[in-house]
Amino acid sequence: MLTKCPTCKSSNVKKYDVTKRLYKTKGGTKKWIDVARYKCKDCGSIHRDLPDNISPFKHYDNDIIKGVVEGFISSETLGYEDYPCEMTMKRWREKDL
Repeated sequence: MLTKCPTCKSSNVKKYDVTKRLYKTKGGTKKWIDVARYKCKDCGSIHRDLPDNISPFKHYDNDIIKGVVEGFISSETLGYEDYPCEMTMKRWREKDL
């Protein structure tokens, strides 16, 4: 649960609604999860309260992203050959530098 606004640091946030988010895990499993959104009554900004295993603007589990960046997962790794694509993995590796 979000208790402070990340933008203005106000404690005046209220639950706004719930939205769906595509989440991809090991084995190519895709799930839709519910993500709560909160609105700040002071600055009007809306923020999503993401689970700990999902990064903002990413659909893959954080363990998969970390494995790619650290070099443990590649397109040849068994169980990961059908996702994520090589360009996505390259982008993750370059962004981490």
